[in-house]
Amino acid sequence: MIHGSKRKFFILIPIIFIALIPWVIMMLWNHVVVDIFIIKSITYWQALGLFVLSRILFGSMGFGGRRRNKCRRHPSERFLHMNANEKKSFIDAWKRKTSEE
Repeated sequence: MIHGSKRKFFILIPIIFIALIPWVIMMLWNHVVVDIFIIKSITYWQALGLFVLSRILFGSMGFGGRRRNKCRRHPSERFLHMNANEKKSFIDAWKRKTSEE
């Protein structure tokens, strides 16, 4: 029985969180931006639209965990996992690139 209630809890948390985000955006907009820039306040649905738009334009903003792939690693981290031939070709390519500039 406890397992079922935990499952419901973990299903409800993201729903509540997603419902609260537009409210927080609306409150911040209406109490900060309106006073600073003297513009109109927004509704909950407009705040939800801003949230969705920001997710589209700026990515996940940290939601969904940290997915790392080789392309997004820092170059020094990739260098640590290279064998000797890969390191030599990486250094040669880096020298060619820096000498061209």
